[in-house]
Amino acid sequence: MLLGLAATWLVIVGLLLALAWLFGKDLVNETNLSHLRYEARLMAEGLNDDVTQRKDALSRLAERLGDAPPEELAKRLQNGQALLAWFEGIMVTDRDGTVVADWPVVEGRVGLETRSTEYFPMVRHTRFPYVSEPFVGRASGESMVLMLVPRRGEDGEFLGVVGGMVNLERSGLFRGLEAIRLGEGSNVGVFTASGKRLFPASASESAQGAVEWQASPQLEMALDGWQGEVVVERSGAASALVAFRQIWPANWVVGMALPDSQVYAPLGDFLRKLWWAWLGVALLLLASIGWLVRRLLAPLHRLEAQIAQVGAGQRRYLELATQMDELRQIADAFNRLERERLTALTDLRDREAFLDAVLASSPVGVFVADLDGYLNYMNPALRALLGLSETPRASDWWERIHPDDRAGTQDLWRHTLHTGSDFIRQLRYLDDREGTLWLEVHASQVRGNDQPLGFVGMVKDITERRQQEALQRWEAEHDPLTGLLNRRGFERRLEEALAECTKTGTPSVLILFDLDHFKPINDEGGHALGDEMLRRIAQVVAWEVRRSDHVARQGGDEFAVLLPSCTLKQASTIAASLRQAVSEVEVSQEGKAYRVTLSVGLAALHERDAGIEAIQSRADDACYRAKAQGRNTVVVSEPEGKGTAAGEPGNDALFQ
Repeated sequence: MLLGLAATWLVIVGLLLALAWLFGKDLVNETNLSHLRYEARLMAEGLNDDVTQRKDALSRLAERLGDAPPEELAKRLQNGQALLAWFEGIMVTDRDGTVVADWPVVEGRVGLETRSTEYFPMVRHTRFPYVSEPFVGRASGESMVLMLVPRRGEDGEFLGVVGGMVNLERSGLFRGLEAIRLGEGSNVGVFTASGKRLFPASASESAQGAVEWQASPQLEMALDGWQGEVVVERSGAASALVAFRQIWPANWVVGMALPDSQVYAPLGDFLRKLWWAWLGVALLLLASIGWLVRRLLAPLHRLEAQIAQVGAGQRRYLELATQMDELRQIADAFNRLERERLTALTDLRDREAFLDAVLASSPVGVFVADLDGYLNYMNPALRALLGLSETPRASDWWERIHPDDRAGTQDLWRHTLHTGSDFIRQLRYLDDREGTLWLEVHASQVRGNDQPLGFVGMVKDITERRQQEALQRWEAEHDPLTGLLNRRGFERRLEEALAECTKTGTPSVLILFDLDHFKPINDEGGHALGDEMLRRIAQVVAWEVRRSDHVARQGGDEFAVLLPSCTLKQASTIAASLRQAVSEVEVSQEGKAYRVTLSVGLAALHERDAGIEAIQSRADDACYRAKAQGRNTVVVSEPEGKGTAAGEPGNDALFQ
């Protein structure tokens, strides 16, 4: 209650202070703008007079110089010694812009060409006095400007210019500006019409801070000829009152800035004093109200103490003796709720004991996780399955997941925690007892009335099922007699090679071959002898080809070899070695030996092949031609041509 009263009082005081600040701010701005207008006008008039006097002095000097020759010009310049109080130096040029005289004499100045400068063409064409852009003096190394007036003959002919060099730091031109201070933090700046700073001339930190306000948009307006006063609001920085005036004789702009820290300082001091006065009144009121409230709330404090004792188990129910009916009603309601809570707590403990017994006896691995994903319960079946202790660490489970499955499992678990969707994944688990296990994990979010409570999951051992599936997949694509690929498995790999050839241009070659003279082995020796021959041939072929190649028995005595990333020339060499190796395989029965030879057909995969049927057709056709040409032969086929004997021109090649 006391905090509420204090907060209410603070809000009221804050609103009053805010209103006082808003209304006082406009009045303070108006007063300070009037003062700033007056100071800026005085400052501009002083600079106008100073620049005009210097220009007039140069004009009088130009009249005295007339069209005298260079030697006479130097002597007459010496008679203008008094001008050195205003100028760092004086120089005279001829009509072509060449310096013909200067005072005081600076070595190398006479003879300088000024026709390419920005100021000489201006004076020459306009025939009016002109003030140059600031530059760095060669001798002094300080910032300077040139005040120039034209020299004219008696008939008004242009004879050159007379220029007076003004040192911006030591000439005294801006000495009056250095002493101007409207208060702490106010500053003054002078700029040329192009925006170059003339005053302060130094680039030190203090000088830079004194003209920090110059980046305001109003300066751009002043450079275009505007003058006046305005409140400058700047994002990310304090606002300020700014006044600009034009120095027309020099085409300069003078600005004066007064930061709001100084403008609003008196108003802020007044509001702070008002704040402390109101704060004192508030403290007095709060002390009085606090004493009264404590007397009224003493029974409530006793009620609070008894509730704390109930919570600590020091008493069962509230026994409050008070004359306040409201507190007695609260105590009765609390006692009723406490009885209901104890009854519900007893029921909950019974249910937890029953659930623990069910989970402990369940043969299925079960775990419970909180909303942050940490496992806080594993039933005995799960700990036994995973080989974990009674109190496993949180990292034990993740560290034993197979490295190839761990990252994906963690990503899916984080997704489940974030979205509340089911977690279903099969993964490999590294078990110290049985090696690698395949587990299937399924977890779902458990929700209460309106919010999630956590996650419950089950873990199954599917190692045997995965092994059975792997065996079935192997049997579906392999020949049971030789262990080589069958037609189905081979055609799938041939389709993959054709896709790779079409996509990247990778060369591959298909080899098909039949066994010559195999029928007598079956007829005379029986199928067992024939099967033995097929197994030996399969071993020899698999040994002769590369590890990346695919060997298949397509049925009966028909075999196929796929050579990925292989040219026809390389494939021909491999086919010749296969023919030679198979011709040396021998089986015998009852003292009689049997051998076979190969009729081999080769066909390269091409990007233009529409399907594997075209490739198989070319290879099969080459195999038939090999048989037709006497067996024990290798024929290489290409799409455009027809088979020819080895060494003859054509698209097919024959190897015996």
